[in-house]
Amino acid sequence: MPLVYAELRRLADNYLRNERPGHTLQPTALVHEAYMRLAGQEQPDYESRAHFSGVAAQVMRQILVDHARRRNASKRGGGVRPLSLDEGIDAAEERAGDLIALDDALTALAQQDPKKARLIELRYFGGLTAEEAAEVTSLSVQAVYREIRIANAWLRRFIEAPVQ
Repeated sequence: MPLVYAELRRLADNYLRNERPGHTLQPTALVHEAYMRLAGQEQPDYESRAHFSGVAAQVMRQILVDHARRRNASKRGGGVRPLSLDEGIDAAEERAGDLIALDDALTALAQQDPKKARLIELRYFGGLTAEEAAEVTSLSVQAVYREIRIANAWLRRFIEAPVQ
């Protein structure tokens, strides 16, 4: 348990590092929620620390996206921007929207190319190095860098595309 907790805490810190100050979901709460979800699922046989980190990163990403979606839920204004009294509030809400947009883009990428979506999740959400991501996915380190470069371009194009 101490090893698992330490790894989950590292991932939670990585996830929440770029969130707004005063985010209502603290690293400890994220770790506990992720642990509860992981313990409640039938677990695969983890092949390595990197493999566990990838699964845990996926769970934490979903927790944060669910949290952001609840925050923007219709009972809280249905996406209508409230009158801003502080620029910090606007920035925090924009970041929550960015997380949802990124999740939507990653979901779309996973439908077209699951390998690229998985690499983005492992590297940026799971905090794995290119070498660790290569180990989990059985790719070469050069292939990981190449696939991530392509995935980043695809995600940027998807997110910046005009809504039709």
